[in-house]
Amino acid sequence: MEQKTKVFAEDGKQEIQITRHFDLPVESLYNAFVDKDLFAQWMGSDLIEFEFKQYGKYHFEKRNPKGDVIFNGKGTFHGFIPNTSIVRTFEMDVFSLPAQLEFLDFKSLTDETSKLTMHVIFKSVEIRNELLKKPFAQGLNMAHNKLEEIIKKV
Repeated sequence: MEQKTKVFAEDGKQEIQITRHFDLPVESLYNAFVDKDLFAQWMGSDLIEFEFKQYGKYHFEKRNPKGDVIFNGKGTFHGFIPNTSIVRTFEMDVFSLPAQLEFLDFKSLTDETSKLTMHVIFKSVEIRNELLKKPFAQGLNMAHNKLEEIIKKV
């Protein structure tokens, strides 16, 4: 099955570009990233902290059936324009990699479809390449599939 979330990584660059088309209005897509309850649902995680405001922090954990933390993500929101963009940092403790800077752009394609473009900048090419060796793209695609499924029901 083809992945709908596309990850583009140009050789020698310390960044990646991620794109995904959603069968959702842009307002609904944006809201999935800023509403803490919706965010927790599609990420399938426990929210430890989620303050959607400038310099607000977020922190979430995903656990296996035994209760062990298998994924831990956190960061800070740096800026946003409603239904248009979010700038945030993000780090994943499970991979022991430093924070990355993320620019999320939301675009309306039609009244019922939208596009998410994420420009992610890493500290170095080596760190970016290390992340790309992990099941990062598959996990992101699964999360985006879940996002679309949940938001369509709301």
